[in-house]
Amino acid sequence: MITVSTSNAPARPYHHGDLRSALVDAGMTALESNGFADLSLRQLAREVGVSATAVYRHFPDKQALMGALAAEGIAMLGRVQQQAAESTPDSSASFAATGRAYVRFALAHPALFRLIFSQCDAVGQTVFGDNIAARLLHDMAGQAVGGDPVETRRLMVQAWAIVHGLAMLMLDRQLPADDDLIDRVIDPSTLFAR
Repeated sequence: MITVSTSNAPARPYHHGDLRSALVDAGMTALESNGFADLSLRQLAREVGVSATAVYRHFPDKQALMGALAAEGIAMLGRVQQQAAESTPDSSASFAATGRAYVRFALAHPALFRLIFSQCDAVGQTVFGDNIAARLLHDMAGQAVGGDPVETRRLMVQAWAIVHGLAMLMLDRQLPADDDLIDRVIDPSTLFAR
């Protein structure tokens, strides 16, 4: 049996608004509760109320979604660090505050933090790239060493190694996730010691 539509009304395309953003938001929520290993495009489609086909228009595969979540995560990290930097007028204390914010962000969002660094194929996508976190690190390191490009790069690597290492040690439970320890390790009076 063949069914023919007799309606003269044009087909209405499905309109969700900003489906890509809705999917990223749902993905961020899923990361917080389940981690990224269990993230499913079909599950996200159900959560935002669209078909799986609609999801694939924005994210051809899970890897594309993971990349978008990682990009959103590095942007979130940058905003948190920016707020920390603005909390104190002293440049040394401000630099240290961004480092402490980095570690605390990792502890508050462990799955997202791990995803950020598992999805970045090149260092340019993280704190040496073109994002708020990278610009803060570059500008603050440059200011601390008087603008010398070689010393700026050295301090950038040193500062990142300290905060990232501390974050990972705490996430992996090799050190306690302790605010006092974060403050002692990332202390402005010792951060710039030569």
